[in-house]
Amino acid sequence: MRDYQTIRYETEDGLLRLTLDRPEQMNAFTVEMADELEHAYRRASSDDAVQAVVVTGEGRAFCAGMDLSVGGNVFGLDESLQPTLADLQQRPVREEIERGVRDTGGRVALAMYDCTKPIIGAINGAAVGIGATMTLPMDFRFASEKARIGFVFGRLGITPEACSTWFLPRIVGMERALELFYRADILTAQQALDFGLVREVVAPDDLVETACAFARELVANRSPVSMALIRQMVLSNSAQPHPRAAHDVESLSMFYQSIGDGQEGVSAFLEKREARFTGKASAMPPFYPWHEV
Repeated sequence: MRDYQTIRYETEDGLLRLTLDRPEQMNAFTVEMADELEHAYRRASSDDAVQAVVVTGEGRAFCAGMDLSVGGNVFGLDESLQPTLADLQQRPVREEIERGVRDTGGRVALAMYDCTKPIIGAINGAAVGIGATMTLPMDFRFASEKARIGFVFGRLGITPEACSTWFLPRIVGMERALELFYRADILTAQQALDFGLVREVVAPDDLVETACAFARELVANRSPVSMALIRQMVLSNSAQPHPRAAHDVESLSMFYQSIGDGQEGVSAFLEKREARFTGKASAMPPFYPWHEV
């Protein structure tokens, strides 16, 4: 268990409500928040009280971007270093590179990618910079009518982060991703919907409950292990150069689920009753994870 200072981790009826909780700063992102979010997503994977994650912001903003009021390098990076690509690709990554060079938003995005539970965003207000890119690894995004979303990096003379150059083209297509990055505009909720960034625009008072209701529909009467494997297979296999890679993983997944929760699922189907799955996402089949880098 861990006490968080910048977020809230609250579970009820199988849902984790993860709330960015710096409302006076419009939930601006800090290195501390990055550490806490990374921990929370990895914790959710092994927390069997969690079947799905709903993410929102406290107050009138979702996340107004990086907190630019901090001293020194506002992105928390060590300016005394001269890192190379080889430094980042070395395993294990040296601590000075991990903490002084690696993009904090990217650490969060990778923890979200690795998460074994569906992640649903409830974007309640401003989501700018990292506030926008941290929504991209989510499975689904709902937006309040008051939401404003912007990939504003070009206006600041910096470049996209949080693995967004991997996620955004997969969500909206290459041409639209480039337009969003080039223009660096602040989009209304309706414009975000038109771009395909969000699933639905919702009245502010209904936003979180709409996202929670949707999350419950996804996981009701489902095997947690099956759901975890489906999420990880779709995220990783869809980026493979040949379908054989997907076939290999799907074969192992089908094998282990056929002797796990799949037995109960088949019995329940034949007996015309609801399944009583006993598998836990904290105890995955032995071939998992297959895609670590």
